[in-house]
Amino acid sequence: MKISRDKINHISSLLVKDFAKRDELDYTVELNDVRLDITRVMTEILQLDDKADAAARKILDSYSNAPREGSPEWDIMYHKHFEEYMNKKGLNKKGP
Repeated sequence: MKISRDKINHISSLLVKDFAKRDELDYTVELNDVRLDITRVMTEILQLDDKADAAARKILDSYSNAPREGSPEWDIMYHKHFEEYMNKKGLNKKGP
């Protein structure tokens, strides 16, 4: 994951604190449950991002004439495979 669990918890806490200040939002569940759901979803998405990265790199490593990592050709191919993985999982996301 690109950010630590502590940072994820901190971000979710900041979001919930902001939610609590807003009069236009009304909750049917406890704000801590909302925070826990935010943390869970962020963690799942970051883990999926890691899996997409690993899958894209594995495919590129399997090429016999793979371009050098960091080259424009490698970047284009990496993003293509990264996006394909995310699309298979139902997320349309650009790579890092």
